[in-house]
Amino acid sequence: MDENIVVIENNAKEKYTHFTGVKFLHSSRSYYFSTNFSDLKVNDRVVVETVRGKELGWISIEPIEMEKYSSPLELAPILRKATEKDISWFEQNIKDAEQAFQIFNIESKKMNLDMHLIYAEYTLDKTKITFTYSADERVDFRELLKVLAARLRTRIDLRQIGARDKAKMIGGIGVCGLPICCSTFLNEFDGISINRAKNQMLAINIPKLSGHCGKLICCLKFEDDAYTDAKAKFPAIGESITIDDTVFCVESYNVISQQIKLNNGDDSIYLSLDEYNKLKFPQKRNKQQRYDKKR
Repeated sequence: MDENIVVIENNAKEKYTHFTGVKFLHSSRSYYFSTNFSDLKVNDRVVVETVRGKELGWISIEPIEMEKYSSPLELAPILRKATEKDISWFEQNIKDAEQAFQIFNIESKKMNLDMHLIYAEYTLDKTKITFTYSADERVDFRELLKVLAARLRTRIDLRQIGARDKAKMIGGIGVCGLPICCSTFLNEFDGISINRAKNQMLAINIPKLSGHCGKLICCLKFEDDAYTDAKAKFPAIGESITIDDTVFCVESYNVISQQIKLNNGDDSIYLSLDEYNKLKFPQKRNKQQRYDKKR
């Protein structure tokens, strides 16, 4: 669904007592609408006005008193509870959208357009159909638009989305064995750079660090701050330390195992972070021992 769905201005003077969350077909997130229907339950069907037109959705969050709404944005109202006729139209629209989906694919192939159609969706009153597709490059679809308008006899909206949005809509299982984050709880995508992988000391293997969308996995950002804080406790790479009259340099370390690898050019040894600090800062250790004795 379009992000602007929650900011449609409500010009009506009527005061609404509650607001509630609504989900739509092909959307995993909820959008807020105002209402006077305080008895709505989860999964109840309602008709609302969005930037696309009239749409049928499902209640995903039961009505909450308007006093608890803190955003300055004015909410669009729920128009009505869905009637049997609304539901019948909605179900028929799904079938008609499947036929439109096939027409789109046939006509786009005739024109050799490199477009991957993800879904087609009519508004409830069927005044418009939205085709959501992905493409690697910008597509000149002007001729296709004319053909579709002539065959379907309704307004046509072609909406291109990126690889991450496509993965969010389609879903899948991640390398962790759980449903991918973007299809479950992520509503916005932050820029993920290779610097996050470097900060977490991961091997720069792009295929292994990429998600279903072909982009760097979003979960690289989840532990990035924790790694930054943890690494601050470790010595810098190249820092020297003298052990038994032999000078060693820090070659690498492992944040998870708390192990530090030291090298003197001929040999390598491993120390824990605690062991390294005791050898590097013996005066601090002696102060702590004297403090413990006094206690």
